[in-house]
Amino acid sequence: MAEHSVIFKELSYVFIAAIFGGALAWRLRQPLILGYVLAGIAISPFTPGPAVREAHTFQIVAEVGVVFLMFSIGLEFSISELMEVKWMSLLGAPLGVVLLSLMGAGVGALLGWGAMCGLVAGMIISVASTMVLSRLLIDSGQLQSTHGKIMIGITLVEDLVVVVLTILMPVLVSLTPHHLLGVGMALGKAALILVPVGFLAVYLVPRGLKVVARSQNQELFLLVILAICLGTAALTEAVGLSLALGGFAAGLIVSASEYAHRALEQIMTLRDAFVALFFVTVGTLINPRAVLSNPGMLLAILAMVVVGKFVVWTAVVKLFGYRLKTAVLVGTGLTQIGEFSFVLVQVAHANGLVPDEFYYATLAASLLSILLNASLVRSVPKWVGRTAG
Repeated sequence: MAEHSVIFKELSYVFIAAIFGGALAWRLRQPLILGYVLAGIAISPFTPGPAVREAHTFQIVAEVGVVFLMFSIGLEFSISELMEVKWMSLLGAPLGVVLLSLMGAGVGALLGWGAMCGLVAGMIISVASTMVLSRLLIDSGQLQSTHGKIMIGITLVEDLVVVVLTILMPVLVSLTPHHLLGVGMALGKAALILVPVGFLAVYLVPRGLKVVARSQNQELFLLVILAICLGTAALTEAVGLSLALGGFAAGLIVSASEYAHRALEQIMTLRDAFVALFFVTVGTLINPRAVLSNPGMLLAILAMVVVGKFVVWTAVVKLFGYRLKTAVLVGTGLTQIGEFSFVLVQVAHANGLVPDEFYYATLAASLLSILLNASLVRSVPKWVGRTAG
């Protein structure tokens, strides 16, 4: 009982901190996400004052926020809209990840990290946060634009790339044909399970929602939506894919029904609460002292994220025949890293591929990149609109 009391006390710290951090960000006209992360730093074990000790427990619960946000994005995107940028997403996204990984290897060799550490660093920073990006695009009214669709398409494919990288990273030190076979079998197993289930869901879910909607019971409708959302996410995780990808897939499935708008209205409040919880817990993991002990590494990672990613993604989008204006906007929007980079750096750190200081520097670089990215996403479209063609 006492243990439960501590958890609930610390949970109250998290939400109170989210209120103050969110209010401060709103006052300064910054994304609420940034305020949440700063609030998490304020109540982390690494800073003075009230501190949470059960951050890892909250992390598990906070993953629901990722699922809900991706579910809402899936609801607002139809498959036909995604197919408008299919080649850019399916071919361009992997190309960009490969180029960024090679860039990381070069930077690592140049700065003395070692080529392997640099290669892993490139993989980690190659993945932008769909959650952060989609929230910024929604707030700025750019989600349905051409560059908005391209960015979301790329980040969704990157979510799949994360699956491959999390499997690949532990075997980078001793890569053998046996390990490569294991990677292929894991991905094949995921496809064998998800494809038929997805096919059935697209046809069954809209019919089931129609039956539930006829009951005129709001609570029952919400429970069904939650079951679809969390159930699909659990299925994708069970076969080795990400929870976020499952949430997005569930949103796409529900979007095929006539009740997509109603589902979005029902899930919004829960989504926003859990998203706040997620980003506050991210902030509690950042150790400011460890970051400041090696500022050079932080600056190098930040330069790779902001400058390197902008150059690579602008070039890749232009390569696929889009206008320079669109390429620049996409390159700008992808100059950040978020929750999936946290996942990758944790895997790399656990397997001894990156040192402690790199782990903390990556978390701090994520925060700074989100801050810079938020300003760029708002200001660059106005500048590009006047100067680019």
